[in-house]
Amino acid sequence: MTDKGFIEVNKRQQTSDPAIYAIGDVAGEPMLAHKATREAKVAVDVILGEPAEFDCIAIPAVVFTDPELAWCGITEAEAQRDEREVTVVRFPWAASGRAQTISRTEGLTKLIFDPKTERILGMGIVGPGAGEMIAEGVLAVETAAVARDIAESIHAHPTLSETVMESAEGLFGQATHYFRPKK
Repeated sequence: MTDKGFIEVNKRQQTSDPAIYAIGDVAGEPMLAHKATREAKVAVDVILGEPAEFDCIAIPAVVFTDPELAWCGITEAEAQRDEREVTVVRFPWAASGRAQTISRTEGLTKLIFDPKTERILGMGIVGPGAGEMIAEGVLAVETAAVARDIAESIHAHPTLSETVMESAEGLFGQATHYFRPKK
């Protein structure tokens, strides 16, 4: 057991007895169903002799309020706490044509980048559908995408997902619908 009362597991979901596996809430934070599902798939693959391990770095979190909140990867607060240098770009939904058409301009999309490599380290979204949109951030963080990968991927217009592209474009001062001069 860990000092917090969770069952200690390795990356293959095995306990101290390699024939016993633990997943989900008993295996520790974050206590999310989608994390437990991935852990279960890893455990089954290991039992079947497949090369598998739980190595996810961007587990999405969603608060199903109105508006929704969603984030993945490193947060701005975590970067500050760890004294990690990051670049943060925000795209206000007031500049989104789709947000305007659905009268939900209070939203925001935020990308957190490594300032040297421009790798996407995290994403935060507030607004309707944030829980659906965070999947693009998870994919970006998990695949070590960089700002240009997102900025140069065509997103349909007008959509809320376009705010992700525009956030990435904002790193270069090139967001189509929001003027932000490059420093």
